[in-house]
Amino acid sequence: MTVDPLVEFKKVGFSYGARPILKSVDMQISRGQVIAIMGGSGSGKTTLLRLIGGEIRPTTGSVSVADKIIHELSRNELFKLRRKMGMLFQFGALFTDLSVFDNVAFQMREHTNLPESMIRDLVLMKLHAVGLRGAQHLMPAQLSGGMARRVALARSIALDPMLMMFDEPFTGLDPISLGVIGGLIRRLTDTLGMTSILVTHDIQESLRIVDYVYFLADGVIAAHGTPDEVRVSSVPFVHQFVHGEIDGPVPFHYHAPGYAQDLAISSSI
Repeated sequence: MTVDPLVEFKKVGFSYGARPILKSVDMQISRGQVIAIMGGSGSGKTTLLRLIGGEIRPTTGSVSVADKIIHELSRNELFKLRRKMGMLFQFGALFTDLSVFDNVAFQMREHTNLPESMIRDLVLMKLHAVGLRGAQHLMPAQLSGGMARRVALARSIALDPMLMMFDEPFTGLDPISLGVIGGLIRRLTDTLGMTSILVTHDIQESLRIVDYVYFLADGVIAAHGTPDEVRVSSVPFVHQFVHGEIDGPVPFHYHAPGYAQDLAISSSI
């Protein structure tokens, strides 16, 4: 999958101190597509998003967005590129003291010189796109979890980003809200012509809306493919992950000496 890549990882390694997280990641994310990044907890999925946003720098290799190598940009160049990116955090991260309207208007007021009348029209347009124009005067505390996630989505697309990143967008949602958020991600990606990257554990919803999937394990891309290819994959890790099997490449039992050996030691004490 190499059609007009917007984001590209080349032999990327990253470590927190002496602990390696990513070893040699190669990945291309095409423009206009919805891409899922999956893997076990602690495998480095969110680290990939932080590298794309320039929050951290790779230890080895390079990360580029729109043909610009992120860690070679100046501070001003990085901030300019970030204005073309949107981020939906795991639980929305709305400003609790601002209304729904003011949450969505925040970026427009901070990063543009648009008149308030135009900002009002744009905010209502974004809220209408997520079905919450009628909730514009509510405060975050008055919203359900699914509504808060939708407001956060409206805020993240306020400046029409070319790239959207979603960190576990389905966590904690009921089935209806989960379906709504998934449908919005797909529809907004297509309508706005942006590229979307999902870090997620939700197999069923993700495979319904994405174009391509990357599986991260042991610091590398262990497998990748279309949803149809992933569903029938014979790669042991992918098969275990997709089908939710208890044991496999990711073992049920933490590494330990043989059970009989442990019992023998206990009986001799």
